[in-house]
Amino acid sequence: MSMLSIRDLQVYYGAINAIKGISFDVEQGEIIALIGANGAGKTTILHTITGLVQAKHGSIMFGGKDLTKTPAHKIVSMGMAHVPEGRRVFAQLSVYENLMLGAFTRKDKAEINESLEKVFKRFPRLEERRTQAAGTLSGGEQQMLAMGRALMSKPSIILMDEPSMGLSPLYVSEIFDIIQEINKSGTTVLLVEQNAKKALSIANRAYVLETGKIVLSGDAKELMNNDQVKKAYLGE
Repeated sequence: MSMLSIRDLQVYYGAINAIKGISFDVEQGEIIALIGANGAGKTTILHTITGLVQAKHGSIMFGGKDLTKTPAHKIVSMGMAHVPEGRRVFAQLSVYENLMLGAFTRKDKAEINESLEKVFKRFPRLEERRTQAAGTLSGGEQQMLAMGRALMSKPSIILMDEPSMGLSPLYVSEIFDIIQEINKSGTTVLLVEQNAKKALSIANRAYVLETGKIVLSGDAKELMNNDQVKKAYLGE
């Protein structure tokens, strides 16, 4: 059984059919990339999986449970974390307070402290700035904070929405290295990313979306060499 299994998912915004009956699977331990142009439906898929948007039809199976009937806050405690587009850190709160909010579903203080130590080890800059207001961090540091906050819930799968958006090339490389590290340490990753080249370079498999439909799927390295993908998304 797949870790996450989407079947015939349809999502509407009013009369607009944003997601048109898509199906895909994510296996444990994989990095799966969803790529496509703006408006293809990538963010809507993540929002529907995590309960922020209601599906009109279809199923989202995670850990043997259909998430389409599960409230968003319960999905976090089931082992799924979401790093939203635009980072969405709490600007007035400190780095430490933002991280602790990520652990709101957990009760064991010793385990929470252990997770905090792991986050600080992975993101030394966050430890240096632990008392600083999150709004004063650079874009790259805020992205690290958003990722660290998601890891504080101890997820088995992490959904990342445009982690490289608006970052300098140096930070982009660093963020993608960190995504690979997170995956190697045992967390499955579902990645939505505008930078198709970077996404395909670290993913195991990928799905290409166009106007709410999956038009191509397969091994990420093979898709990187696909003429259609090269022309549309890799600027080649």
